[in-house]
Amino acid sequence: MWKRLKGLPPSSSKPQKNDTPITLSPEKYTEAMTTPASHRKLTSDVPVIANFDSAHLTIGAGVAIYHIATARVVVCYHSVDGYWFLPKGRRDAGEDSGTGAEREGFEESGYRNRLLPISLRHRQPRAHNPSTPPSPFVTESIWTQMMPVSRSSQYILFWYIAETLPPELEDLGTRHAEKENGSYQIPTPFPRDMTLNERLALEGKEYEPVRHQDTGVDEEERLYESYLLPVEEAVEKLRGTVMADVVRRGWQGICERREMEEKGAPAE
Repeated sequence: MWKRLKGLPPSSSKPQKNDTPITLSPEKYTEAMTTPASHRKLTSDVPVIANFDSAHLTIGAGVAIYHIATARVVVCYHSVDGYWFLPKGRRDAGEDSGTGAEREGFEESGYRNRLLPISLRHRQPRAHNPSTPPSPFVTESIWTQMMPVSRSSQYILFWYIAETLPPELEDLGTRHAEKENGSYQIPTPFPRDMTLNERLALEGKEYEPVRHQDTGVDEEERLYESYLLPVEEAVEKLRGTVMADVVRRGWQGICERREMEEKGAPAE
């Protein structure tokens, strides 16, 4: 159940410090920018310099939501157009991207969720707080995509990793929605001092995450169906997209976190 997927190198939660400039010939640059993603190895693209004012930039967030105990992940299906995808959408004005990912995940899939700190390679500095040792696990975005909206507008999409909520928080969210006429409640973050094994102990062996009905906010989202699928099956359905790698790398980070905790993960 907790096996890693094949084909991924070990991760590290340490920030990457190699800032050696990348030099590409004009021919290689053109090839990298024009070859469709489905026809080339899925790696980060060539760094770019671009500037957009607020009137020409849209920021979105998407999420892979795992039920860790059963090694499954939430995948959506468009009931009319017939394609599989992970929930995503624009964040609201004034909303953090991570919170937007959680909310969009709930609205498009019906599963309440919260960001899950995992073992992840990244380039962000650690917060300087002498009284609190830094955690080796983070909730940084695992992939970022940049797509044009029009000739003058840009869309930036951050992909995050999350988990379905434990029963107690699920019940709190339901009671809040009943009391507040269906309004969305931001979930309590994953506790800093909780291990994955301690988190799993909050569920009974037969516990099944709740899928809420009619959580879509418009007619388009009401066409979405959602399923909890085994990780490998989800990767296959999303094959050829960044979303497949979001699922693969997210599960890798979860498995590595558990291994590190069982060995006694050192503070960094």
